[in-house]
Amino acid sequence: MSERGALRGLRILMWVVIAIEVPVYLVWLVEVGYLTGQQLPRGDVARWAPPVLLPPTAVLFCVMAGWTWWLSVVAGTRSPLREQWNVASLVFVAVFSVFCGVASVGDPSVSVGLLSAAVTGLGMIGLFFIPAAASRQLPDVIRRRSGRTSDEPS
Repeated sequence: MSERGALRGLRILMWVVIAIEVPVYLVWLVEVGYLTGQQLPRGDVARWAPPVLLPPTAVLFCVMAGWTWWLSVVAGTRSPLREQWNVASLVFVAVFSVFCGVASVGDPSVSVGLLSAAVTGLGMIGLFFIPAAASRQLPDVIRRRSGRTSDEPS
C-alpha cells in the first residue's frame, strides 16, 4: 500500500509543479512577447508575432519532445533526446524565450537574463513532463526502473 501511495504522491507532485510552472511561463511569454513586439515600428505586422506565436510554439515543441521522450522510456528504447530535431526544437524555444525576456526590458542586465533563463527552464520542464504525468504507464515504468537499480550490486 505504501508503494501505491508513493506513486500517487509522485503523480500529484508532478501535477502541482506543472500547474504552477506552466501557467506562469505562458503568461510570462505573452507579456515579454508583447513588450518585445512593441519595440518594433508602428504598423509593422511583426509587432504581434512574439505574443501570438511564442506561447503555442513553446507548448507544441516542449510537449512534442516530452511525448517522444516518454514513449521511448515506456518502450525501453534509445532516448530521442539524442536526435538533432528534438534537441533543436527545445533549443529554439529556449533561445527565443530568453531573448524575448531580455529584449522586453529597456535596460537588459545579467539579472534579467538569469530570470528569463529560470522562468524558461521551469516552464519548459513543466511542459516537457506533461505526457509522463498524464500517462497511465507511469507507475509501471517507475516499478520497472526501480527493479533494475535494486537488482544491481552496490
